[in-house]
Amino acid sequence: MAQSTIRIAFVTGAAQGIGEAIALRLADDGLDVAVNDIASKGRELAAVVNAIEAKGRRAIAVPGDVSSEEETIAMIDKVVEVLGGLDVMVANAGILRISSLLSTSVEDWETTMAINVRGVMLSFKHAARQMIKQGRGGRIIAACSAAGKRASPDVAAYSASKFAVRGLTQSAALELAKYDITVNSYAPGAIVTPMISRPDDAVNGGAGSTILKSFGLPNVPTADPSVIAGLVSYLVKPEAYFVTGQCINIDGGGVFD
Repeated sequence: MAQSTIRIAFVTGAAQGIGEAIALRLADDGLDVAVNDIASKGRELAAVVNAIEAKGRRAIAVPGDVSSEEETIAMIDKVVEVLGGLDVMVANAGILRISSLLSTSVEDWETTMAINVRGVMLSFKHAARQMIKQGRGGRIIAACSAAGKRASPDVAAYSASKFAVRGLTQSAALELAKYDITVNSYAPGAIVTPMISRPDDAVNGGAGSTILKSFGLPNVPTADPSVIAGLVSYLVKPEAYFVTGQCINIDGGGVFD
């Protein structure tokens, strides 16, 4: 197949929130975009596909479990078959379960690690294999978190998983540099998405306020998912070739490296 001038992106966890914002921004930037989430979010994924197509770009939904190697391989194969290749992988899928360390079950720990760590590793691994096969480089990006830079109480599993994403990012960047593939991650602070929204937000001070108060962080600034999408938009551009192995804070100044 002749190399297309249109680049192709695959965004996991894209039915809502940050993933959806990234997918729509990449479409605005002229990329064709495949979007993933769990099968139960098929209706939301279809809406994202329709929104991308309304921007004049090609799009497909590839529902599946990012923690399954078999399903990850099948999803990437589907992206390549339908859209013609893979140039940008955004491993955005993740979960947050709030529990004290003393109350965290092994099952919850393993589920968090399966999605937030194994899911990122599998996305990196199989996207990189496809990019190497194509021979035209690529961009791989993952979701970290401010909790992967500085932990908060009651999110031990989540924080540990996001610290692991930083290590994966650095190691993969070193291994894949020779193939002209950059690897980076973004570390958001309090981004207003369904992940941090709670029913009591209206009485506690607005979107995200309930969960932030529970962490003892009532005055932390919040932002819209578009700020993360803007960062990813830059990282996939040709001029970002010199940025790799980084986990970039985007949290209103909450954490300084």
